[in-house]
Amino acid sequence: MDVFASLQLCAGAEVLPNLAVAGDLLARAADAGARVALLPENFAFMGRGEADKLAAAEDDGRGPMQDFLAAAAARHRLWIIGGSLPLKVPGAPTRTTNTLLVYDATGARVARYDKIHLFDVDLPGQAERYRESAHVERGAAVVVVDTPLGRVGLSICYDVRFPELYRRLAAAGAEILVVPAAFTATTGRAHWEVLLRARAIENLAYVVASAQAGTHANGRETFGDSLIVDYWGRVLDRLPTGTGLVTATIDRAAQAEARASFPALANRVLAT
Repeated sequence: MDVFASLQLCAGAEVLPNLAVAGDLLARAADAGARVALLPENFAFMGRGEADKLAAAEDDGRGPMQDFLAAAAARHRLWIIGGSLPLKVPGAPTRTTNTLLVYDATGARVARYDKIHLFDVDLPGQAERYRESAHVERGAAVVVVDTPLGRVGLSICYDVRFPELYRRLAAAGAEILVVPAAFTATTGRAHWEVLLRARAIENLAYVVASAQAGTHANGRETFGDSLIVDYWGRVLDRLPTGTGLVTATIDRAAQAEARASFPALANRVLAT
């Protein structure tokens, strides 16, 4: 079965309980026949303040969060796209990266993506203010990775508002776009689904979105609504609230046929 799973949870400020929830969801995904599973942004840690991630950050290549992902992938024979977690920045003790790691079904790490677009916003009409760049180092590399379900383009949360990133991912051969997220409730209600479906439609690509859902230790409410959208913009499955997972079959043959008969990617004129 060519099944992709998207997992949803509400992470707290302690790593080990979050890993326990993620481990249960990954086991359920494997039991459902998934070959690839996506966790949300910050799946293992949502601190009480932005600076808390400095204490939780791991050295690249070792630490409880990374060890968990590798072990779970090997145990379940499952490709895991690890949402995101904080990694230390060498030589910069007051900064981390917001990093997505990919592990294959043997537990080997095969890709790393550092979030490019950092969430520095004041929400219109709200008291909510975010400055992700205060402690997070911006990434620069556009990353795609080959998986058993196709070529996957990597992104994280706020990236979804920048279509030029997804054009570059599609140009690099991405058939599936992943968006692990911790979208605010305010922006989620306004924009979450329409952004995800737009990225799918304009790139004739599957979009798999995995979300945080609920109220966290810092009082922040995240929107949830993890979903999987096909290459024509159709929502195949979704989980509006709560902890759980959604799954969908990736039909690469039908996608290839759609891209051939409706060649919007090839018809682009103002390419960058």
